[in-house]
Amino acid sequence: MSLRTSLFQYLTPVLLYAAAFCFPLGLILPLMRMEKLFFFEETPSLFDLVTGLYDKGDLALSAIIAVFSFIFPAVKLFLLFTIAFGTTPHHRLKVLSALGKWSMMDVMLVALVVFAAKTSGVASALALPGLWFFAAATLFSALAAMIIRKSNQPA
Repeated sequence: MSLRTSLFQYLTPVLLYAAAFCFPLGLILPLMRMEKLFFFEETPSLFDLVTGLYDKGDLALSAIIAVFSFIFPAVKLFLLFTIAFGTTPHHRLKVLSALGKWSMMDVMLVALVVFAAKTSGVASALALPGLWFFAAATLFSALAAMIIRKSNQPA
């Protein structure tokens, strides 16, 4: 058994199940704690951010964040599972590659918000478990996708 085969066979399922475990936690657990003037504290989750934007009438921004944070990662995980544990049609690998380019966009967006809050002096921000679970899900799915792409290349 080659190293490529053993990686695909043993590491890919672990990464995929870890990503599937972390992804919903990253959506519902608080992403960050924002403290304003030492009295007011907010700990929104990604789901809270999207629904809050929607409730306030920011439909376009809410939709964009929902697409990049909920839909793209969910579709990517679904494709990874179907490719890893089912048949591997080549069109799915192409869709997976297209989705992979947007993998870290929302994690970077939240990191920028935390950075902006810390450097502005208006509020202090601290990353919470939701951000770490979401980042872990993104990383695990990206690693699984890399292994799957390598294993589907001709030797």
